[in-house]
Amino acid sequence: MSTYDVLRHFADSWALVVMGAIFLALCIWPFRSGGKASGAEAANSIFTEDHDG
Repeated sequence: MSTYDVLRHFADSWALVVMGAIFLALCIWPFRSGGKASGAEAANSIFTEDHDG
């Protein structure tokens, strides 16, 4: 088998599984237990007043 065939087989199998796992982790990340506080802080950060002098 050539290098291309080996890399193609890897991309079609395990790389797809890894990308799927990363996608699911990123979709679930905002719903973790500490996510609500940091999400609210990020959502309201544009309303804080900055006094630059």
